[in-house]
Formats: sequence, structure tokens, C-alpha cells
Amino acid sequence: MELKHLSEEIEAISKGYAEKYAIERDATWFLLKLQEEVGELIQSYLMLAGKARKKGKTPEELQAAFEEEVADVFCQTLLLARLHHIDIEEVVKKKWLYWKNA
Repeated sequence: MELKHLSEEIEAISKGYAEKYAIERDATWFLLKLQEEVGELIQSYLMLAGKARKKGKTPEELQAAFEEEVADVFCQTLLLARLHHIDIEEVVKKKWLYWKNA
């Protein structure tokens, strides 16, 4: 799936969620929401790695929760980039893929 199309779909879902719960999605919200999701990712990783309470979850549930939190961080990153009109594919090419041929 192309990132631009994916970003558009994620934006529609995020916007609908915000409207349903009367959340103002301003620049601060996008950044803090990303931080919140990173915190949840860390928590799920610690549980998966046996460095935090597992809260009665099975290994499969812990793995699934970790994967979902990675997706949340990815989606919030796309939303933040979209808000700031960042062509994430181009920036990744310049910042990361540059090293492929270096």
C-alpha cells in the first residue's frame, strides 16, 4: 500500500474519532498523542520481554499488543507528518536510503 493513500485513510479515521469524542486535534495534540503511543509501546515491550508484569496475558496476547502499539506509533507518526506537510517518503529517502549507496 502506498504511504500517501494509507495516510489519507488514517487521517479520516483519526478525524472521525476526534469528532466523535470532541477532541481538538491541534499541533500540540498530534505531538503529545505520539508520545502517549510511544509510552504504550514501551509498556507493551517491557511486558513482552518479561521486564514488567504481564497482567495475566498469554505470550500470544503480549505479542499481539506489541504489534498493535507499533502500528499506533507508525500511524501517529504519519498523522504528525501529514499535519506538517512532510512528504515522509521523500524525507526517508534523503535521511535513510542515502546510506544505501554511501
